Amino acid sequence: GVISGVGKGIIASSIGTILKSHGIRVTSIKIDPYINIDAGTFSPYEHGEVFVLDDGGEVDLDLGNYERFLDVTLTRDNNITTGKIYQQVINRERNGDYLGKTVQVVPHITNAIQDWVTRVAEIPIEGDKVADVCIIELGGTIGDIEGMPFVEAFRQFQFRVKRENICCVHVSLIPQPRTTGEQKTKPTQSSVRELRGLGISPDIIVCRSVTPLAESAKDKISLFCHVDPEQVYCVHDVTSIYRVPLLLQAQGADTFLIHRLNLEACQVKSNTINHMYRWKELADRYDRLLKEVCIVLVGKYTELSDSYASVIKALQHASLAVNHRLDLKCIEACDLELDTRHQNPQKYHEAWRELTGANGLIVPGGFGVRGTEGMILACKWARTKNIPFLGVCLGLQCAVIEFSRDVLKYEDANSTEFQPTTTHPVVIDMPEHNTGQMGGTMRLGKRKTIFKTDKSILRKLYHNQEFVEERHRHRYEVNPVHVEALEEKGMKFVGRSEDGERMEIMELGGHQYFVGVQYHPEYMTRPMKPSPPYLGLLLASCKKLQAYASRGYRPTPRMSFCDESDGDTDLSPEEDTLKDKEDH
Repeated sequence: GVISGVGKGIIASSIGTILKSHGIRVTSIKIDPYINIDAGTFSPYEHGEVFVLDDGGEVDLDLGNYERFLDVTLTRDNNITTGKIYQQVINRERNGDYLGKTVQVVPHITNAIQDWVTRVAEIPIEGDKVADVCIIELGGTIGDIEGMPFVEAFRQFQFRVKRENICCVHVSLIPQPRTTGEQKTKPTQSSVRELRGLGISPDIIVCRSVTPLAESAKDKISLFCHVDPEQVYCVHDVTSIYRVPLLLQAQGADTFLIHRLNLEACQVKSNTINHMYRWKELADRYDRLLKEVCIVLVGKYTELSDSYASVIKALQHASLAVNHRLDLKCIEACDLELDTRHQNPQKYHEAWRELTGANGLIVPGGFGVRGTEGMILACKWARTKNIPFLGVCLGLQCAVIEFSRDVLKYEDANSTEFQPTTTHPVVIDMPEHNTGQMGGTMRLGKRKTIFKTDKSILRKLYHNQEFVEERHRHRYEVNPVHVEALEEKGMKFVGRSEDGERMEIMELGGHQYFVGVQYHPEYMTRPMKPSPPYLGLLLASCKKLQAYASRGYRPTPRMSFCDESDGDTDLSPEEDTLKDKEDH
C-alpha cells in the first residue's frame, strides 16, 4: 500500500524465517506484474540485479532474499510475471485447449494464475517433502493497473482454498512529516479501503515507519482498517535487516500465523530457540562490530546499489564472519579512465584516491565495453600493489586482459565483446552463444567446476572439495588458446569445467589473494554461510588469511554463528573457555 519499495521482500522473507524456526517447511513465490517473460533482459537500473537460480532462471532479486533468508533452492517457476501467464494462456488458445471459447481475463487469466500458484506450492523443497506454507509476494502497489488480474485471482483463490488456508498481509507506509513529527495513518487507511473494495480484507497490516509505531496510531489503524490491534505490526527502520525476523517474532507474528493457518501439527518445537538464537547472534554481532574493513567495488552500475545486491550481501556476510564492519565504496569504472582525467579531473582524482585507500578490491560482472578500461586499470593496481582482489565473471576477464597486456606484452589483448578485430583475443564468445536473441541465451544456472590442483587457496576455502557447483551467467569466456602462455607466467587456472575447456577459477602465484571466478558465487551466499571466494577476500583484506590457513581453513570460535562451525571445530581448551565466556 501507498508506495512500492518499502520492504515487502524482506518482510515476506522474515515471516518465512520465523515460521521455519518452528520447523515449518516454507517455500515462496514472487509475482511481478510487468509483461517481460523474465528479468534476464532488464537493465540493472530498471529493477536492480538479475538473480540467477540453479535451473538457469533469471528472476527478480527478491528471490535472492528468499533463498538467503529461508536457505531454500527455488526454480524459475517461483517467479511469476504477467508475460509468463499471458504466454501460457495464448499458447493454450493456439492449441485449441479452450474449445473455441472467448478467452478473457476472467476466468482464463485468473484461473491460470491460481493454477500456477497451486502447482509451484506443491513442488518438493526438501527431498520429497512438500512445503507446509507458501509465501506469495505480489509486487507493485494496490491500484496499479497491471496488478489487477492478480488481485482478482487471489480474491477468487480465497474461496478455492478456503479461508483457513490463506492469510493476507498488507505492507503499508506510515509517513512522518518533519514539520509535525506525527505518524500519519490516512494513506494506509485509503490503501486498505481500496484493497477491501477489490474483495480482499487483510488479516495482518505491517506498518513501515521510520520510528516505532505509536499506540495511538496502531489503534487508529485497527479501528479504520477492520483488524485487531494485535494484528497491526510495526517494522520500523532498524540497524540491519537481520533484526526484522526478531522484530516480527517479538510482536507475536509467528504465534498468530500458526494459529490462523492451523499449523500446530507442523511444528518441531525443539528447533525454535536454536534457530532464532542464531539470528539474534548474527544481528547483535552486526551492531557490535567496531573494526572496519574498506572494500572498493569497481563497477558499471554503481548509481543504484540494488544493481549489485547479491555482491553486497556476500561481502556483508563475509565481513560479519571475520568480525569487521564493511565499509563499501562503489566507484564507477569510467571515473578511473584517462578520458575522465581530461573531462573531469576532480572526479578522476577522487576515484583514484578511494581506490588506493582500499584494503581489498572487487570487480563484479557486467556487459558491454563501457568502463572496462577502468576495470582493467583497477586490476593492474591490485596485482602490482599486492592488494587482495576478487574478479567475478567480467572481473576475471578484465584481470586476464590486463595480465596479457602487461606481462605477456600482448599490447592489443582484449575481449571480442569489446574489440572484435583484436589480434590477441584472450576472451572470446562461446561457440553455442546465439547472437540473434538476447533473452535466455547465455550459459546459465548451476554448473560443475573441477579443481585441477591441490595447491589452490580457493580449493582450501571450499574445504578441499574435488569440485564445486556454482551458478553462471555469461556469454564470453577465457580463450583456451592463450591459457598455456598465461600459466607459464604465473596466472594459474586451478578450476575448469567438466570437459576441461572452460576456465572457471584463476589464481595468481606470488600474490596474497588475487582470485578470479567465471561463475557468480554471490548467488549462493547465506547470512550464516558466507561464500568462500568472498570470505577469502575479506580474510586477506583484514590480514587474517594466514591465521585462517594455519587453523586448516576452519572457522575460528568467533565465527560461531556460521553453519560451518557446527560440530567438530578442533578448538583448544583455551579457545573453548574463551568461546564460553563470549557466549555467556
